[in-house]
Amino acid sequence: MDTFIQGFIVCFGLIVSIGAQNAFLLKQGILKQHVFWIASMCFLGDVFLMTIGVLGLGTLIAELPILSLVISLLGAIFLLTYGSRSFISVFRSEGYLSAEGENASTLKKALMITFAITFLNPHVYIDTVVIVGSIGGKLNFDEKMYFLAGALICSFIWFFGVGYGAGLLSPYFAKRRTWQILDAITGFIMYFIAFSLLIYAYQLSQQIF
Repeated sequence: MDTFIQGFIVCFGLIVSIGAQNAFLLKQGILKQHVFWIASMCFLGDVFLMTIGVLGLGTLIAELPILSLVISLLGAIFLLTYGSRSFISVFRSEGYLSAEGENASTLKKALMITFAITFLNPHVYIDTVVIVGSIGGKLNFDEKMYFLAGALICSFIWFFGVGYGAGLLSPYFAKRRTWQILDAITGFIMYFIAFSLLIYAYQLSQQIF
């Protein structure tokens, strides 16, 4: 049980942050669009990455810095594009809820964005594969399973809690001004993470080349 709680606490400390993944899930939760599928993909991403980390397969990424470099650059480009769209939304003439038909993403588009935010961000690999993996990887097999179970249950509660809990905020987002503030915050978050990835990619390229 102690190992289970340790896994839960470690995951909670890593997952509770205003990152690209949580920002997108929060927005879709407020819009009540595809929440189940987006939260499911976020959770399944953690299942895959944390599992390979705890089982000791995460060293592959560490041994292939060129892979981290490519992921960093692709992630930065994607986040800069998504952040720019968020800033453009600030100046739209209509609010999201008043023009739901125009702004609603298709399920395919929403899942593609979720996939990109999840797997084109090296920080995700650092949190799940490296940090969670390094802590859980030192345990024996049975303890690894308890540790992993605790971490994944935390992930499940967090993503579905944020996704469906955000729907309670919908009444406060009936005004265009509120959406403008959220879009601006989302844009800054995406830009900040994108520039941090570019810095990381530059430092990594110096080591490789």
